[in-house]
Amino acid sequence: MTAFIQIMEYETSHAKEFDALLDEWITATEGKRTATHDVHTQDRDHSGRYVDIIEFPSYEAAMRNSELPETQRIAGQMRELCDSEVRFMNLDVLRDEALVGSK
Repeated sequence: MTAFIQIMEYETSHAKEFDALLDEWITATEGKRTATHDVHTQDRDHSGRYVDIIEFPSYEAAMRNSELPETQRIAGQMRELCDSEVRFMNLDVLRDEALVGSK
């Protein structure tokens, strides 16, 4: 099974509302979502710019997650809070190495 990562880059002046929608999505998709890990980040050098790094077991799993009605609804609400177009990158993982404790 090949791991897959989706990068979502966006700008918003509504960070708290966006974060509340992320919490709503997590609750609404409990037991349905295929995302296995999410890292929500803010760019230190550009206020209002955010990057989410979302892990899935495969590209197919990511597409199933995107098709969930809850994902569709909340993603639409999130887009309305963005100050510019959301940029997506779909990445197949070629190497995944833990570097903690290595010499």
